[in-house]
Amino acid sequence: MSGALKEVRVRIKSVQSTQQITKAMKMVSAAKLRRAQDAITQMRPYAHKLQEVLSNIVSGSDGNAGMALATERVVEKVMIIVVTSDRGLCGGYNSNLIKLAKSLLVDKYAAQHAKGNVSFLPIGKKGYEHFTKNGFKVIDNFWDIFTGLSFDKVQAAAKYAMNTFTNGDVDKVELIFSEFKNAATQEYIAEQFLPVQKAAATTSKVNADFIYEPSKDVLVTELMPKILNTQLYKAVLDGNASEHGARMTAMDKASDNANELLKSLKISYNRARQAAITTELSEIVSGAAALNG
Repeated sequence: MSGALKEVRVRIKSVQSTQQITKAMKMVSAAKLRRAQDAITQMRPYAHKLQEVLSNIVSGSDGNAGMALATERVVEKVMIIVVTSDRGLCGGYNSNLIKLAKSLLVDKYAAQHAKGNVSFLPIGKKGYEHFTKNGFKVIDNFWDIFTGLSFDKVQAAAKYAMNTFTNGDVDKVELIFSEFKNAATQEYIAEQFLPVQKAAATTSKVNADFIYEPSKDVLVTELMPKILNTQLYKAVLDGNASEHGARMTAMDKASDNANELLKSLKISYNRARQAAITTELSEIVSGAAALNG
């Protein structure tokens, strides 16, 4: 019975050690989440307003000057930007993003994929490893953006996507990321990055009747790339906050599960210990009886 007791003790120590790690990871993620949440909370209203302005400008433009990034073409070649994380242990965060990317591929771009005309631009190590390992066409220039995350790094990826589109190497660019809601909730989103979409049609054109200074064409040429840089940066910040929120939640659940497992193991240990004591007492009583007999 001592062997069984030793085995349970070893398991208890192992679970306790794991619980210490999960609690520490939860605390680290909580600290990182606060900074990431502040960053995306401050960025989101600015990015949304810029997107609204851009869509209105594109909708009201009647010329081609500066509109290369809004040009609709027959979709033969597609690029899919997927924002995942560099590390795991964050529940279903990365798998849900990858699943959404594959779903988009099957539902929307199966014909292009069959011809080998779909490429992935992963941002984050987990997405890069998955798509590379599974034989997809991967652009491997920007997967390490989260190593020292900065606007300049994200801007380089956005410029690459824009140049690829304007050169005609791809006809559409899709963006997949997780929009941060709170620590326990993320919304997985697939949206069109290029070409720039027009604003939704409205019954009144008064809202889009602006006076432009400088001219609309000059404004579009200067403003459109900057706004697209901002849109991708917002998606990356959303992903960064979502990752830490998902990891904090996952580690919290893991700590709770460790508590439940410890309770069960301690009950098993006490039962084994009582059984061992009962056996020893029985042996003592039997031995005494034999001596007295």
